[in-house]
Amino acid sequence: MKVLVLGGTGMVGSHFMKSYIDEGAEVYGLARNSASSRMAAIPDKSIIRCDILERDGLMRVMKDIKPDVIIHMAAQAFNGDSWNLEYITHQTNYIGTLNVLFCAKEVVPEAKILLACSSAEYGNIREEDCPLKEERLLKPHTPYGVSKVGTENLGRQYALNYGMKVFLPRMFIHVGTGHPPATAIQNFARQLALIKAGRLEPEIHVGNLTTYRDYIDVRDGVKAMRILMDKGIPGEPYNICNGKAYQIQEILDMLIDISGVDVKVVSDEKLFRVADEPLLLGDDSKIKALGYTREYSIRKTLEDVFADWESRI
Repeated sequence: MKVLVLGGTGMVGSHFMKSYIDEGAEVYGLARNSASSRMAAIPDKSIIRCDILERDGLMRVMKDIKPDVIIHMAAQAFNGDSWNLEYITHQTNYIGTLNVLFCAKEVVPEAKILLACSSAEYGNIREEDCPLKEERLLKPHTPYGVSKVGTENLGRQYALNYGMKVFLPRMFIHVGTGHPPATAIQNFARQLALIKAGRLEPEIHVGNLTTYRDYIDVRDGVKAMRILMDKGIPGEPYNICNGKAYQIQEILDMLIDISGVDVKVVSDEKLFRVADEPLLLGDDSKIKALGYTREYSIRKTLEDVFADWESRI
């Protein structure tokens, strides 16, 4: 089996690569030239350098490899950053996905294709809307969320119009090793690791700590999405989540306990988002019906993330 992972240097992409390599598959990772060469899950693994916005280059890669499975994780993947990167968010996430689907249709129309969709598509959420079911009306209110609605609809269109096996996981917040400090958990862990190493004053800067989020370990997420490709229905969305929400304050307290350092917590206005849902909680019954079960506790996930940042700094 040949597997092509787009966004192979990213956290989720490299964990997908490791999952397939461990099974003996022929695995290829793809990333643009400016992407980091550091792999979250696989050390010293060579990557094909190609931007998904370059359709001709992507077509050549598809023709050379002729993959049986395409994992599309290449994106401007940060919800908060999308306010300042609005154009590149839409261009990369929508046009990039269109290029991926077009090339696949032309070269490997029978391949299984997994598109990274997002819980950000749900948008303006009230507590009474949770847990969020896949059939809920999508009301995105960030550029990133809008771009991911477009991504998902492209996948649905190609599944319906061309009979392609396009799978649509709505990914809630995936947490794991090798991620940049662009999310609250990674930012907390990085600061605490620097404090423990004596490279920062014992003061941690935080944004809004009142919100609740449904977190899933990246290793569980990859397992769930592989189950989706084996047993799910192409063109239908599936929440990839755990059906349990944790308050950010609780996550911070747990990380501080794991780090073993005494710190002063400082609220920093620069870390507050323009829009921040008070609760983001998914209904996981649809993916669980396919056989998914959680393996990693939130405590274990945070322990691994903190240890990762200690090694990185």
